[in-house]
Amino acid sequence: MHAVKIPYYRVEDYLELELRSERRHEYLNGEIVAMTGGSLAHNLITLNLAGTLREHLRGTPCRVYVNDVKVRIEAAHCFFYPDVLVSCVEPGKLQDCYFVDDAKLVIEVLSPSTNQRDREFKRIAYRQLPGLQEYLLVAQESRLVICYRRLPDGWEQEPYGVREVIELKSVGLSLPLTRIYEDIPE
Repeated sequence: MHAVKIPYYRVEDYLELELRSERRHEYLNGEIVAMTGGSLAHNLITLNLAGTLREHLRGTPCRVYVNDVKVRIEAAHCFFYPDVLVSCVEPGKLQDCYFVDDAKLVIEVLSPSTNQRDREFKRIAYRQLPGLQEYLLVAQESRLVICYRRLPDGWEQEPYGVREVIELKSVGLSLPLTRIYEDIPE
């Protein structure tokens, strides 16, 4: 029996491939992984989150990005496409590129195909972003959000259920779960 050799890609090769590709790929320490499409519920949840955050952050140096903007985690040798991210940079320092490495809030809407990777591998990798303050995992099959929040001495995990309000300290927003799941049938 022969072992299957997985090709190793340099970061530069990956970034060039992404510029030419019609599909999105994530980069995991030299390996390139194709992204799949999302469900209607996934899309609505993402839009609800991004729209609420964009309105809340209007007039600040913070920007909300969805789906097509990569986060570079240099320490973990990874690039991910989170569903929603918030990056806050000084006015005039916004670069014209295809990734950010200074996210302060990252949100992943869980899908059956990405659930385990988002909960385990990505959660650990995202923690290596120096400026990341909160990482949210948003279920689409139930009304549940788990917030991982950076503390001075580590990370805390806080679950939020059906009628609760999430305090997003990273961006100073009280976000009701009903807003996240607006237009999603129960």
